[in-house]
This record gives sequence, C-alpha cells and structure tokens, in this order.
Amino acid sequence: MYKPTGAFFSNKKAIDNAFSPEIQKLLSTELNMLDDYYSDHFFKSGNSRFLPLNNVEYIFSTWGMPALSESEIERYLPRLKAVFYAAGTVQPFARPFMKRGVKIFSAWGANAVPVAETVVSEIILANKGFFQTLHRGGEAFWQERYVGTPHVGNYNTSVGIIGAGMIGTMVIERLKQYKLNVKVFDVFMSEERAKELGVEKVNSLPQLFKECHVVSNHLANNPQTVNMIDKTCFDLMEPNGIFLNTGRGQQVVESDLIQALKDCPSRCAVLDVTYPEPPENGSELYTLKNVYLTPHMAGSIGNEVQRMGEYMYSEFLAFKNNRPVKYEVSEKMLETMA
Repeated sequence: MYKPTGAFFSNKKAIDNAFSPEIQKLLSTELNMLDDYYSDHFFKSGNSRFLPLNNVEYIFSTWGMPALSESEIERYLPRLKAVFYAAGTVQPFARPFMKRGVKIFSAWGANAVPVAETVVSEIILANKGFFQTLHRGGEAFWQERYVGTPHVGNYNTSVGIIGAGMIGTMVIERLKQYKLNVKVFDVFMSEERAKELGVEKVNSLPQLFKECHVVSNHLANNPQTVNMIDKTCFDLMEPNGIFLNTGRGQQVVESDLIQALKDCPSRCAVLDVTYPEPPENGSELYTLKNVYLTPHMAGSIGNEVQRMGEYMYSEFLAFKNNRPVKYEVSEKMLETMA
C-alpha cells in the first residue's frame, strides 16, 4: 500500500518538544517519515543529501522552521503539498511556500489557549491589587497598610480588551464566568459580533484606557499597529490601572508607558513582551517597581507545546482525507495576523 513521504523540519530537540512520542508513532503509521531532521543548518551547510526530499509531500515543523526561498522549495521539495506548523506565527517563512501552491497550517489555535489562560489569571489578580501589593511583603506593617486600599476587585469592574481575534475572543469567553464589564476596541468587530460576545465595543483606544481598570493587548503584529498604544492612552490610565501586554512589544511606545508609570507609581504594567526583547541594558523597565516582566512565556511552554503537535496531526488527517480543516493560513490572513 502506498504511503506518502513526510519529513520533520527543525532540529530534533524542537520536534520532540512539539510532537509527543505517541504523535510521532501515529505519523509513522500514516506516512513514510524520513529519519533526518531538516533545520536551517542543514540547508546552509551545503549538504548534498537532498535527494530524499524530492518525494516529500508533507512537512511537520515547529519553532526553528527553515525559511526557504521559492527557488529552494522548487529545487528540493517539488512534490510538497502542505506544511503543518506546530507553533504560532508563520510570518517568517510562509509566503514563498504559498507562492509555490503549498498549503500552510498553523497551530495558532493551540498556542492561543495558554495565552488566554495566562491573561485571564492576570486580569483576576490585577483587579485584586495583586501586582501593586506584591513588593510590600518586606515593609513593616504591610498588611495593615494595604488592607482596605482602593483596589476594585472582580465584581462589576470594567476590563478592556484590545483586539478580538482568536486570543482576545478566548479571553472574553473565559471571563464570562465572572461578573465583569468587558469592553473591546477592535476596528474590525461589528456591533453584531460585540452583542454576540456580550461585550461593549468602544470607538477608540484612549476611551478604553479611560474607562477600564485593566487593559490587555491582543493586537495582531503588523505595520499598522506599530506604536499604536502611546501617551494618549497611558495618560488616561486610572491611578490603580494595570496594562497587560501578551501581544507584541512593538505596538507600545515604551517611553510613554514608562513616563506614565513614573507620573503615577500606583499604576502597573505586566509585560510578557517588549521591543526589543529582552529590553535593552539600562532600560527602566528593569528597575521600576510597578513593572513586572515575564520572559515571553504566556504562549505554550512545557507540556503545553505538545497540544500544538496534536492539533497539527489532527489537521493533517483532515487534509489528507479531504475533510474540513480549521487552521489553514491564507495570504490574506497574513496581512492582519500576528
């Protein structure tokens, strides 16, 4: 019985991290999987062992996917039909494959789950004043001093979401178990969609920052969103307001954020992403007591990464058997997606 040929594109460590032994075994039952791992190093080293790639129809990859040119794809992968990428953004490599007619699938849906879970937990903690009081354990009489401070809690509090794409929508859905007033800024969201999600659509970013205790950024990363969140927003933050960023750092004018945090030290920023990343040496983001930096960990880490491999195995089965797929990426989507 004929079995199509598949290959892993990345290094072995990354592949084993994203594709569990069970998923790799299942792939081997469906495909003739090549033994090599095809990383950037393989292609840049002038390696002559390209002949097996001539038969490859399906690529399975994750972080570390080689960015090949159209001519390289034509030369090395003439029979390639699809790439199943067990990670998030495909921006660095997708377009040359698409121009060659290769289908691209991404596990962005799987990677969105831990981001949404992280953001919801941070919103709930932020409304309790968790971040503003976190440093106070070393101060004398800290408990007496901070009991009864004006932190709003999680009842009828306004929470702002910037961007109602996949992650923003997952956050909104998970917040429904709380009695919160969720407001959204998203120029692409219709009033009908806002009603369907049970949120209030606001017309501008400054309005969102003015009306919400916590604001969480989920904008797609593209030229239109660079430096979109600036002084006009941060100066309107409440005295105890919190800004969360698990989107992209380049969307924030960090000098404006830093100044707003210095002007009102009871404000707070929780940043999983920055620009550049990590911040440059000497950045005040390292030293301000009302800034909390995490190392781009809201996405899939640890065992969570294997969820992405499972999503891509399921997507492969659907594609191979002519069933509806969920996570194909189009060239049009690349214009707005992260």
